[in-house]
Amino acid sequence: MVGMRAVVQRVTSAAVRVDDRPVGQIGLGLLVLVGVTHQDTPATAAALARKVHGLRIMRDELSVADLPEAEILVVSQFTLYGDARKGRRPTWVAAAPASVAEPLVVDLVAGLRTLGARVATGVFGAEMQVESVNDGPITLLLEA
Repeated sequence: MVGMRAVVQRVTSAAVRVDDRPVGQIGLGLLVLVGVTHQDTPATAAALARKVHGLRIMRDELSVADLPEAEILVVSQFTLYGDARKGRRPTWVAAAPASVAEPLVVDLVAGLRTLGARVATGVFGAEMQVESVNDGPITLLLEA
């Protein structure tokens, strides 16, 4: 059974804007684009938080848990559950509705903060512009 998905990028900086206003930004750390599907639970969000926090993809095989200066920017992204296997128009049926997804993204952020991470966020459901400087480049797809 597939749970929450996250595209995780090691970055030297990342920022998110809404209506041309900055709402979240980080320096060195991880940009985490997160998608939620129907069967996800708070336990899924907690498991993903632990996985992201301990992921050893920073320089010298360290994790953000090992680097006091590292930060995490979490941005909700329902399109991670888009399915374009048939035709050219993706379907979004695997993505959880906002009423299910938003509290789980909040749980993910809370879980990361409980683990000691400094976390910035986008705005759930908003039209966002995300900028990042991928370091490495390192990009991973995680599933909890």
